[in-house]
Amino acid sequence: MDHVTLNNGVTMPILGFGVYQVGPEETHAAVAAALDAGYRLLDTAAAYGNEEAVGAAIAASGVPREELFVTTTLWVQDAGEEHTLRAFDASLTKLGLDHVDLYLIHQPFGDYYSEWRAMEKIHAQGRARAIGVSNFSAARLLDLALNNEVVPAVNQIETNPFHQRTEYHELLRSEGVQIESWGPFAEGRNGMFANPHLTEIGAAHGKSVAQVVLRWLLQRGVVAIPKTVSPERMAQNLDVFDFVLSDADMARIATLDEGGSQFFDHDDPEMVRRLSTHRLG
Repeated sequence: MDHVTLNNGVTMPILGFGVYQVGPEETHAAVAAALDAGYRLLDTAAAYGNEEAVGAAIAASGVPREELFVTTTLWVQDAGEEHTLRAFDASLTKLGLDHVDLYLIHQPFGDYYSEWRAMEKIHAQGRARAIGVSNFSAARLLDLALNNEVVPAVNQIETNPFHQRTEYHELLRSEGVQIESWGPFAEGRNGMFANPHLTEIGAAHGKSVAQVVLRWLLQRGVVAIPKTVSPERMAQNLDVFDFVLSDADMARIATLDEGGSQFFDHDDPEMVRRLSTHRLG
């Protein structure tokens, strides 16, 4: 499988497996199947409530730890570095690991400066091989990068054919920040799986719409973490390294960009209020 190299020299698989909205009772079997299929990048978060199941599946898999790239994510914390340090320790305990490969700030709200200072300490201790953010806008990402010692290695943001964020991707690359896509299939919204452009491109290559979308992301150098609980689809999502989209294919997909989120706007005051006041139980 192809890899990308982060700004601190750590290598990261370009295609992984996400467990967003996978219930704890399903997560163990899903992660076990994903590891069997060949996935080595696993992405979870404290807010997903399934870190323990991810850890149990890793422990039972027999896959050497050094072959895995495990990401988890910090939810909006109360102010102060100690809250972040405790949250990280709790995630490590649930995962049953002595380190993670990537630790992310989940949302650009709250006292993320104190969170970042704590994460810099965690990184310096080797307990997180890389640290980054998720859902950060250009302004907040640059503010964090320019005014702290460690530049985020990754920004995990919504990226799909209907919300391509091309200019922002170029800015992130210029700052040395790796782009990681969440919601690569837009959860099927906007008729993605029946889109005539994507289905026709897929038919020309003997591939599904999902495979076309993943290939499109990979050719743009974007890490993707598709989610599925179907072993058949897990295998299909990995089967994207044996074809190449042409320049004409890429240009055709570029016309699908609608320039807005398929989910929600992080600048919406009500969304800011909701995310900022939600606390994990």
